[in-house]
Amino acid sequence: MHLLTNRQVTLIVNNITRACRDINRLNKIGYNFLYLCSGFIAHFNIHGFKDYYRDISLLDDIVLNYDANKYLNFTAQDKDYEYYNQKAEIYKQIVNNIK
Repeated sequence: MHLLTNRQVTLIVNNITRACRDINRLNKIGYNFLYLCSGFIAHFNIHGFKDYYRDISLLDDIVLNYDANKYLNFTAQDKDYEYYNQKAEIYKQIVNNIK
């Protein structure tokens, strides 16, 4: 597992923040983070994901899933700790941006 660059983190946070206001703004990098890293259901593809969130609040679901995305069960001694810690920090940035 590899860490994301600062640029990738910024792109993810900004895209998901925008998508919370307008789901049509969601792009592949934001979609991949949500469904691969944050426990969201893929809904077959990005188009199915967008269709689902046209009627349901993505913002509400992100906030609702915040506790599950803190990765508190990992310690610095665990394999891939930095990876999971980074995912938690990205999710935290997203929540802070949308609140």
